[in-house]
Amino acid sequence: MHDIKAIRENPAAFDAALTRRGDAAMSSSVLALDEERRAKIAAAEAAQAAQKAAAKEVGAAKAKGDEAEFERLRALVAEKKSEVAAMQNEAKELDAKLTDTLARIANLPADDVPEGADEDDNVEVNRWGTPRALNFEPVEHFDIKGVTAAMDFETAAKISGARFVMLKGAVARIHRALAQFMIDTHVDENELTEVNSPVLVRDEAMYGTDKLPKFGEDSYQTTNGWWLVPTSEVPLTYSVASDILEESALPIRMTAHTLCFRSEAGSAGKDTSGMLRQHQFEKVEMVSITHPDKSEDEQKRMLRCAEGLLEKLGVPYRTVVLCTGDMGFGARRTYDIEAWIPGQDTYREISSVSTTGAFQARRMNARFRPADGGKPEYVHTLNGSGLAVGRCLIAVLENGQQADGSVVLPEVLAPYLGGKTVLTAEGKLA
Repeated sequence: MHDIKAIRENPAAFDAALTRRGDAAMSSSVLALDEERRAKIAAAEAAQAAQKAAAKEVGAAKAKGDEAEFERLRALVAEKKSEVAAMQNEAKELDAKLTDTLARIANLPADDVPEGADEDDNVEVNRWGTPRALNFEPVEHFDIKGVTAAMDFETAAKISGARFVMLKGAVARIHRALAQFMIDTHVDENELTEVNSPVLVRDEAMYGTDKLPKFGEDSYQTTNGWWLVPTSEVPLTYSVASDILEESALPIRMTAHTLCFRSEAGSAGKDTSGMLRQHQFEKVEMVSITHPDKSEDEQKRMLRCAEGLLEKLGVPYRTVVLCTGDMGFGARRTYDIEAWIPGQDTYREISSVSTTGAFQARRMNARFRPADGGKPEYVHTLNGSGLAVGRCLIAVLENGQQADGSVVLPEVLAPYLGGKTVLTAEGKLA
């Protein structure tokens, strides 16, 4: 959500920021709607004042015994009452229209976000690790000999359709171990608070975290109105909705491991092989609620938390800052971490770490009370993958694959796998 006062004060800056995103200028239509709304409110207030004045005169006319004047004034009061009600309804409708219009306009990018049209214009800011030099032709995760039988797409399709998978045996255990490793690291080393959150949420939670009204088709809704979360960013961030927090309570840092659900609307034919793009997947999410002055540093901190996981796993990666044309709707700035995937001979996204500024906070009215006792201010909200579990499984399997079809697993997973460090070509842990 955007601050209408800021748009009134500097419409050119608002339009310039939208133009950087590749979106159309909106200030003129927004301000025209705002002016119409304010005029209707003013007219309703004037009519209400006239109604109150006439109501006082009714009593005076009655006291004087002037029946004709009494009836005239009483009719005028009734007329004004009806007029006021109609104007107030019109003002309410215009207010709702303005709110809906603002809710459909993307967040404004930070000044330092590079301009560009799509992912080709993203800028690399960090690279870690060197891809292994292999003396054999690497294959994609689902074609690794020790993995194939345990990554069952056919049975999943029989049960649920395309873009689902059933993991079995050792591969299912490695997947679970990755999630546990991520959560433990975030809690024990990164000082995040673990949360076991709902995966069914109300409209208000989706709206507050900018998933509605514009992107409803990207998510699944139950017949009784709940939404299946596209990520636990939704319940974690919305947990502070309508709150006025004490400044001393900030920052609030949370993490959760949940199932996530996405319809992947509009992505037909894209990344359909293997586990890269699924309707149901698991993710460990990070969410921070911060003081506005601290959000820049917090984003860097969250980015390091996610990068550190890949470093512990020994997976080469690169970090890019997304250009204006590739950022998500609610983001003010986003860093993507891309893991090296040998089977595709490229880097693929495994985490996005975004700051939304006060964009989400305005939508859900989340504020804090300054320590000096000043007027409550909007918090800043940030979210990031730490990490996408399925994509991390892909990265671990492909980077650890051997010529004989086995996989050497990261040492940090051994405590979660009973001390085992290899997935054999027969699909067993050893």
